[in-house]
Amino acid sequence: MPGKSKPDAIAAVATPPGRGGIGVVRISGPDLSQIIQGIVGRALAPRQAVFARFRDAAGAALDEGIALYFPAPHSFTGEHVLELQGHGGPQVLQLVLDRCLALGARLAEPGEFSRRAFLNGKIDLAQAEAIADLIDAQSQEAARSAVRSLAGEFSHRVRELVDGLIHLRMLVESTLDFPEEEIDFLQQADAWGRLAGIRAKLQAVMQEARQGALLREGLNVVLIGQPNVGKSSLLNQLAGYEAAIVTEIAGTTRDTVREAIQIEGVPLHVIDTAGLRETSDAVEQIGIARTWAAVEKADVALLLVDAGHGMGPQEEAILARLPAIPRITVHNKIDQTGGAPRQSEGGRELWLSAKTGAGVDLLRKQLLAAAGWQAAGEGAFMARGRHLEALRRAGRHLELAVAAGQRLELFAEELRLAQEALNEITGEFTADDLLGRIFSQFCIGK
Repeated sequence: MPGKSKPDAIAAVATPPGRGGIGVVRISGPDLSQIIQGIVGRALAPRQAVFARFRDAAGAALDEGIALYFPAPHSFTGEHVLELQGHGGPQVLQLVLDRCLALGARLAEPGEFSRRAFLNGKIDLAQAEAIADLIDAQSQEAARSAVRSLAGEFSHRVRELVDGLIHLRMLVESTLDFPEEEIDFLQQADAWGRLAGIRAKLQAVMQEARQGALLREGLNVVLIGQPNVGKSSLLNQLAGYEAAIVTEIAGTTRDTVREAIQIEGVPLHVIDTAGLRETSDAVEQIGIARTWAAVEKADVALLLVDAGHGMGPQEEAILARLPAIPRITVHNKIDQTGGAPRQSEGGRELWLSAKTGAGVDLLRKQLLAAAGWQAAGEGAFMARGRHLEALRRAGRHLELAVAAGQRLELFAEELRLAQEALNEITGEFTADDLLGRIFSQFCIGK
């Protein structure tokens, strides 16, 4: 069970930097009576919006707006929370914040409000992370998935798995003191059938988590090929505007050009690169080196080929040097050859025109397929890399439990380790240093 938060008051501006119609200063702590009296001048009724003037130490008005008081434990953090909603100018917000600090609060650290909510049992760790993911969502689909995680859908699925493991562990461990009866008892209780059911549910959760991670992280797609095969034209088609310069001169692109796009709500970071060829031009050589550096970090590689001449030794050499990532060969310029848009069986080769856009929709679908994307349903939830790793570790321990068979001590131990891996997702067994890394990435005021 998470421990309690530190017994002090914290304060921060909870709205984004810059000018705005409204700005919010948020305060949370075990006792806010001195701060409320000092800045509002009177006690506040719980959960009632009250118009007030926010005053300095001499009683002069700093600003005026709405004061809202949420007494513990019925607040976001589980502590007493005060929200002062005033005008959104940076200077006036700083004046109000400074007054709160002078009255005994300290400046909140990044993510500290959410961390206190977690430590006080108001949300679990997966829900806390979903707050940051909702703020950072790059598409509507990502935002919807983050909301579902914040509402607890991901946590609920994980807890279902944990509950199944707890029940199975009870069956196994209750028999360890009675070796003459244990195997028959477990067979009658269908222990191995229960394990198979848990593994199937874990696979389903893993698949949905992969989709959520893709919505959160996006996909790095690198365009490679010889000079003048249409990489920049294809980037412009995917982006929907002229993000890269296009000329008939080979070697026009000398540095990587990055553009963020979306396909079915999945963020794609498309990287146009310098053409790969032998050259004595020092600047172009630097661009080619950056091309290979971009390839090393890519999730998918698109090798562009001039449809007029097809694959040649140079293209084969490029393919041979690619790392073990999904790759799609794009035969471009069918507008010059008179061909029609098409794709090979399996979709690993496409024929299109980056100039006219013919066949680009086929490419969009294959990019999603290469990433393992499936159209998100209403049950999709947001997930992070650490969630996927915890699910993978739980899966490995369940595989080892199957391998243990009737060696029940090993069987029970692997079930325990699988449960601990799953509990890391919701934060029931999470090291303090990991909590520090997670919440340090949040906004101040959250």
